[in-house]
Amino acid sequence: MRHTPTLIVHIVLHEPEIPPNTGNVIRLCANIGATLHLIEPLGFDLSDRHLRRAGLDYRVMGVMRRWPDFAAWRKNHPQCRILAASRHGTVRYDQIAYQHDDALLFGCETRGLPTFCRQAATAVMHLPMRPGNRSLNLSNSVAVVAYEAWRQQHFA
Repeated sequence: MRHTPTLIVHIVLHEPEIPPNTGNVIRLCANIGATLHLIEPLGFDLSDRHLRRAGLDYRVMGVMRRWPDFAAWRKNHPQCRILAASRHGTVRYDQIAYQHDDALLFGCETRGLPTFCRQAATAVMHLPMRPGNRSLNLSNSVAVVAYEAWRQQHFA
């Protein structure tokens, strides 16, 4: 991992299950300078070919860390303001003033974020969707929120 992040934000994936989604997020983090945190258990092995294919060679260009559970991540990042994404969110993602060292927390593809993660958050945000729809793709959701955070930092 040779590049230092320029966007000081943490992307935290809680128990991701689908390798291509995580691969896409690896690529996104490398391109915007965010640190990626993967909270175990993962639904795949990091050597999975689908993960490698989606992430291309960006895995070596970014900063990625694995954590055995949410508590371990939180213990090592007590200063981070947690902004959780959930369909249960009460604040629209673009109404948040993102700050240096924020942690953008996303749940797994099939179960979303557990209650204890939402309760640990400073804010629980949502992305608008048409009525009757349940969710957006994980990597798309991460991209939307991460780019808004980066935009607010003037793409520095």
